[in-house]
Amino acid sequence: MKAIVQDAYGSADLLELRDIDRPVPRDDEVLVQVHAAGVDPSVWHLMTGRPYVARLALGLRKPKNPVRGWDGAGRVEAVGAKVTGFKPGDEVFGNCEGSFAEYARAKADRLAPKPANFTFEQAAALPVSGMTALQALSGKARPQPGQRVLVIGASGGVGTFAVQLATMYGAEVTGVCGPASADLVRSLGAAHVIDYTREDITDGPHRYDVIVDNAGLRPLPVLRRALAPRGTLVIVGGEGGTGFFGGLSRGLRAVLLSPFIGQNLRNLISVPRRDDLLTLKELAEKGSITPPIDRTYPLSEAAEAVRHLEKGHPRGKLVITI
Repeated sequence: MKAIVQDAYGSADLLELRDIDRPVPRDDEVLVQVHAAGVDPSVWHLMTGRPYVARLALGLRKPKNPVRGWDGAGRVEAVGAKVTGFKPGDEVFGNCEGSFAEYARAKADRLAPKPANFTFEQAAALPVSGMTALQALSGKARPQPGQRVLVIGASGGVGTFAVQLATMYGAEVTGVCGPASADLVRSLGAAHVIDYTREDITDGPHRYDVIVDNAGLRPLPVLRRALAPRGTLVIVGGEGGTGFFGGLSRGLRAVLLSPFIGQNLRNLISVPRRDDLLTLKELAEKGSITPPIDRTYPLSEAAEAVRHLEKGHPRGKLVITI
């Protein structure tokens, strides 16, 4: 089968299209014939092995799994001996081990039936970004009707879902994005848009009940100034930063500070959950969420898709078709 393979950590220049053996599913796994794969920041982390602390799980010197990709949608090709919830031919979406390939293995509990009204490309854009947004806006960060929510990085993968979810919950949403993405963010439900090239999130009289920060660039004191005295800040992932912990160090500082102040500061590393996939499926079929897709690429141009993710500020999701 054809797959995008990487032998060492580094840039997108190391991604190669090769013929490799088709994977064989373990007892608790499903083999998926991949029709589409999502491109999101987790692909960049897998590719670069950064922050370096991630290599404790990904592989110290080189990637344990050389095939890139995480999000996927396709049809079940085969199932392991202990899998009872799926059968060959089922249309599924979720988290796969190396989805930039014609076939990929996936844990059965990390897949769900594809939304009936979605294409494979739309379904492949859902898992990581959709689950991250869903988990970000949960617990104390679940906005109540009428509360003010600020989504930083509102035009990206996680941000576009966060805007839609917060709007669905009845919040008054402000999205932070570049000028080219303002119309998109408004179309997803944002009542207000802040152009980060011209305005600061602390401008104006309002403070926000919930802030979801997907961008990883603003210092913690700046975020806290924009947050209401009893508000909740959710720092998503480990973007930005340097050193062993990279962007995770900012989230770690927030978590350590939180018990001593009135504001609730969280750092979110999204965890794949089948229940969340099923929730996303339900919301998709109701029309409550939809993934705006910026661009699709054939498998042979996966490296270019990752470069666009790094440099191009995609408006919505990037998807690889297979």
